[in-house]
Parts: sequence; structure tokens; C-alpha cells
Amino acid sequence: MTSFSTFDSLPLSPSLMENLSGLGYDEPTPIQAAALPLILEGRDVLGQAKTGSGKTAAFGLGLLQRLDPEVLETQALVICPVRELAEQVATEIRRLARNIPNVKLVTLCGGMPGRPQDISMKAGAHIVVGTPGRIAKHIRKEQLLVSAIRTLVLDEADRLLDMGFEEEVKEIVHQIPRNRQTLLFSATFPEEIRAMSRKFQKNPESVIVDTALAPGVVEEREVVAGPKEKLRALSRILRQEMPESALVFCATRQGCREVAKALSAEGFSVATLHGEMEQRDRSDALIRLGNRSVRILVATDVAARGLDIEDLPLVIHYDPANDPDIHLHRTGRTGRAGRSGKAFALVERRRPGALFPEDLNPQHGSPPPPAMVSFLMNGGKKDKIRPGDILGAMVKEAGLNAEDVGKIHVADTYTVIAVRNGVQRKVQKWATAGRIKGRRIAPMPARDIF
Repeated sequence: MTSFSTFDSLPLSPSLMENLSGLGYDEPTPIQAAALPLILEGRDVLGQAKTGSGKTAAFGLGLLQRLDPEVLETQALVICPVRELAEQVATEIRRLARNIPNVKLVTLCGGMPGRPQDISMKAGAHIVVGTPGRIAKHIRKEQLLVSAIRTLVLDEADRLLDMGFEEEVKEIVHQIPRNRQTLLFSATFPEEIRAMSRKFQKNPESVIVDTALAPGVVEEREVVAGPKEKLRALSRILRQEMPESALVFCATRQGCREVAKALSAEGFSVATLHGEMEQRDRSDALIRLGNRSVRILVATDVAARGLDIEDLPLVIHYDPANDPDIHLHRTGRTGRAGRSGKAFALVERRRPGALFPEDLNPQHGSPPPPAMVSFLMNGGKKDKIRPGDILGAMVKEAGLNAEDVGKIHVADTYTVIAVRNGVQRKVQKWATAGRIKGRRIAPMPARDIF
């Protein structure tokens, strides 16, 4: 099968095809057009594509097409380098599978309580998505049985190697039946990745799409600032751009904390994301940024890969990356899906076209607050709650307009809702007596939920 131009030309099941149209999948991305036909033929694929290229849907549709929901055995395994990527991959596969009855997906990630994962695995799973250490642990404990796996996915394989997971990945893969389909995706193809492919794949088809930033989508500028001028330069950039949301990259965890503290003292709405944080705090930061209830996320490179932040207008390299690939991945958080974006890098030496802080035009006064406020509600998918149920209740009972309600994320046991900044009192008043599907569910500010 060659590449395709519309999804309805693919040999997908009616349930998958019907769901795709409802999810707004009209035209395939380049990686989908090139890889998905091969995946559906059962071929092993070695794919090069950056985060945000649509690769999750490519391998997600492939593994779902091969899945037999009537057999409650683990038939697909997706290995990711970090928890955040695993959670996003799991969310996307669940969206793709929502028209297939009784598909069970479990995430197995380190840094999260083990007991709920143990319970989930005892109940059985068709699909497992997770990080190498926790997956290997469940295999050793014989809680994850791999004898029925038909599809194995190694996502962001270069990052798996960079983070030192090679031995765990080998341990896992060597226990999976050799007659499986193996899909390996990586943003880069160094020799180590090609060696991994030779070990784990059978005559793979190489699929390479353009990994560069789309021309004209991201405007990149450099600002000259020595070590003592960097905080002032950062403030001037943010005050000039006044973005609804921005990612600021620092080289170290301590740098993240210091930059966030300085910005907070100026009145900016800011959160941090780095590897030393508890998982609940990392989840909190990402939800708040995605919901527009915090404006600035100061992060180390843990956020440079695997984070799909929708419509992010600004990236700032507070500490420039030494590796061009890391710079590319950082900058690639903005200007996604055809949208425009800006990326500023603070550099010590002037190069052609670079700006000085004085060349910027900052706005004065206090920075504006976030556009939204996030609330947690007890109750989720297991309570048969849907986003439409919540929106309807908030409009009918809380007296909100539909445009006052932003993103609604329904998890298994809880829901996070974003509402327009300024209507919090209406929400809190409604929470004291409001009901959804006959149940009283009281919200609280999202910063208190994790």
C-alpha cells in the first residue's frame, strides 16, 4: 500500500473510521500518510518524526486495528521515556478507541503509586502504555504477561537511550514473542538507534519526514544578555509579548526555581516543571498551563520532549541548549499544527540580527492574571460523567455562559474544568448544592488537587 490522502481510503474497521471523522481527522499528517499504510500491512516500521507530528495516531490506529477486544490479554505494549509522554499517548489511544467497546488500557509509570497499577493489571488490559522501569517490574512480578503481544511500540527511542533505559528495554523486548510487529519512532537516527532497530525489528521500512521547523511558522530571535542581565532581559521579553502561555527553558532545576521566584515577585503567573518534583506537582503544572490557568511554565528539558501543549505562542531559551537537537525540540513546542509562534534565546555574544534588551518594547504595570482558573471535581469516567454533562450543568445551574467554560478533562475518578477568570464565585456557589447526574460533586481550586 502506498501513502494515502484521506483516511477513508484505508482498510480500517468501521468503528475506527467512524470515530476518526468525529475527532476531526480529515487529512493525514506526513508521518501518518507515509507510515500508517505500512503499519496496517503488518510491517515493522522505523519512523523518524518529532513530537507533534501525528505519530501517536499512526501507531495507535495500527495497534487498535490488530486488537481483538474479545480476548482480555495484553496485545499491545507502548514504551515511552517519560511519564508525561506515556500519559499523553494513553489519552490519545483512548480517544481513538472510544467506539470500540470494552477496550481496557492501563498506564504503568514510575513516580506514581504502585498499588492502583497492580489492581488494574490484575483486572486485565488489552493495551499497556508506560515507562521502562515500571513495565519491567510488572513483567518480573508476572503481573504483566507478554506472551500475547502482537504490537510493540518504542516511542521516542533516542530519548529512551539518552535517559539510560537501554538495559530495561532489552529486558522487556527479549521476553516478547518474536512474531510481533515492532514500531520504533525517533526524532533522530544516530547509529545507536539503527543498532536498536537491527536487534529488535525484522526488515523494517524506514519512514523519514521533514523534522525541521516549518518555514515561516516560528519567528526566532536572539537577545544579548550577560549572566547579570538575563532576568531583566527575560522580564522585558515577557512584558513585550504578554503571551497567554509561555515555556521558559533553564539548564538546571535550581535555575528553574530561581527564575520562577523572580518572575513571581514581579507579578507573573508562573509554575515550574523539573525532574525533582513530585508527579502530582508536575501534573498540576501541565494541567494549569494547558487550561490557561497559569501563564508561564519554567522548565528543564524534561519538558522538551513528549509534551503536546496546544497553541503555545512563545518559547524562551533562558539557558540556550548546547545540542542543536535539543534546541529544535524546545523551539518545536511552539508553531505547531500550522500556527504561528515565537522563540527567543538569551545569548552572551552578539550575532547578526540579535537584539539588546533595550531594543525590546515592554509594557509597564502589573502583568495580567491568567485567562482561566482550573477546578477539580470528584467523579469521572467511572461515574459515566462526560464533558457535555458538566457543561450543561454549569450553564443551567451555575448560570455560566458556554464561553465561560474552557477545557474539561475527564479522567477515571476525577475531572478538571477550566472556567474564565472572574466567574469563580458562581462556580463555588454552585458547588455547595450543584449536582451532575444526581450526584453532588464539589469543586476546589486545581492548585490544591494534586
